[in-house]
Amino acid sequence: MLMPNFKHYSFDLWLTLIRSNPAFKIERAKYFHANYNSFGKSLEEVTAMFRNVDLMVNSINEKSGLNIDAEEMYLMVISIINNYSTDFSALDVNELYLSMETLLLENMPVIYCSESLGVLHQLKESGNSTVSLLSNTGFIKGITLRKILQELKIDQALDFQLYSDEVRMSKPSPKFFQLMLDTIDKKKHLSIDPHEVLHIGDNPIADCMGAESLGIKSLLINSNHLKIHHLLL
Repeated sequence: MLMPNFKHYSFDLWLTLIRSNPAFKIERAKYFHANYNSFGKSLEEVTAMFRNVDLMVNSINEKSGLNIDAEEMYLMVISIINNYSTDFSALDVNELYLSMETLLLENMPVIYCSESLGVLHQLKESGNSTVSLLSNTGFIKGITLRKILQELKIDQALDFQLYSDEVRMSKPSPKFFQLMLDTIDKKKHLSIDPHEVLHIGDNPIADCMGAESLGIKSLLINSNHLKIHHLLL
């Protein structure tokens, strides 16, 4: 029988609960290669540009504690593809994002491992704990990720979801983790201290250092020798 040790469990999303469908990144690169590539860059170059912008923005967001939006990231990629051009006059950024959302929904992310859903539901159904999501976003916004989690049925195991683009804060900012603490339903937990909360993620800086800066316990999984089922041991 599960005996939760924490009143609240907070989870990272990417590479913790879900992972990308490789087909999405392939199709996304093909789209930009075909539609925003006036200098004839190769598909391999376009793919590398997406990866570089993703890494750069992740690092900036982690350092600043703020959030660079998905639309801005797509504009960066288009600029780099076109030798750093800043002429976006003919571009409809809203239409571009909707096209990328459609492409993502056609090439859905997948649950990270077969045990993920079962662990989440056991934590939630114990009746002793609440469960939430605390995720930095990049090329994919929170509004889209909510659709993904509904499709994957992950949302059914969550009490609430927090995304960096929706609140203008990114992990490891203590403010983002404090928001998570403040959002926990006080009707379910009359009192809750940071040490009674466990944050689980794959990033030692964004997840572990961020949580521990507020006295929240942390557990690193997937990027080390531990998997999500460790929560039930």
